[in-house]
Amino acid sequence: MTFVYVEKEVQTHPRTLKVLEKLKPSHVIPIDRYPEIFNRKNQHFRLQKKQASFILAKKHGTLIYPTPPGYGIGAKHNYYFSHFLNCPFDCRYCFLQGMYRSASFVLFVNFEEFQEEIKEKMGEDKATFFSGYDGDSLAMDAKTGFLSAFLPFFRKHPNAELELRTKSVFIRELLKQTPFPNCVVAFSLSPQPLIQELEKKTPPLVKRLEAIQKLQEAGWKIGLRFDPIIDCDNFEYHYTHFFEKVFAVVDETLLHSVSLGAFRLPKPVMKEMKRLKPHDSLLAINQEGPRIQEKLRFCHEKLLNYFDKRKLFVCAEEF
Repeated sequence: MTFVYVEKEVQTHPRTLKVLEKLKPSHVIPIDRYPEIFNRKNQHFRLQKKQASFILAKKHGTLIYPTPPGYGIGAKHNYYFSHFLNCPFDCRYCFLQGMYRSASFVLFVNFEEFQEEIKEKMGEDKATFFSGYDGDSLAMDAKTGFLSAFLPFFRKHPNAELELRTKSVFIRELLKQTPFPNCVVAFSLSPQPLIQELEKKTPPLVKRLEAIQKLQEAGWKIGLRFDPIIDCDNFEYHYTHFFEKVFAVVDETLLHSVSLGAFRLPKPVMKEMKRLKPHDSLLAINQEGPRIQEKLRFCHEKLLNYFDKRKLFVCAEEF
């Protein structure tokens, strides 16, 4: 790591010092607030993606947000939090490239304040807290120390369910710890031809399935996220064989939930992605409503051959 920007407010924070020790940057640049780097005008997300900088900061204001409608895996209340912005992977369909001006990584080091606000959201009813909304939950854990800080916290609060959403196979920290029932390790999965074409820098399907198998053997609850379903040539063939491969590995007794969703983006994000990638056919094909609904119905029918329908959650406006 060449450059790391550090907010002056957190320069001496113990977590800042730990992360800097791991990153070993050649230059540490003090800044007042992270938006002066992250939100600068005239940045090019695609160019920055080739060599992203790291920013250590403090998250101010609201830390825990309600999820969008239809985003949930069975709990009455659903929230998300973003201790980390951006992702080391480079998926063509990822909304982050249309949301942020910068591809730099931002780590908010004030984990304890996130935890205090999570406590405030807890109640008698079960609530799910999603950690992989603005970045992969596991991919950067070796540098951020997220799991070692948050797993013990959620272990103490059984009414608060933690979903770790990932495409990573970095599961070392999870295998060090004892599983607990209110933590779900949720893998985003796609057929291998689509991973190869669309999910640059991510582990192949076989490696993700190996990670799932190891976590199951250790006793962790597993989530499967078929979201987004991507339209493609020979769709039915690819997805039929894909589901067969996945459920040849997955133990239904440790399967917490399965979600199914179409490729969908807020209009401002779609507009920015089209500006960055004006000739990307993926953005056009996967916005054709009736055709996508047909693909979702096909996948829904196939999936119910493998597990109890109560474990399936469809993230879509229509179905």
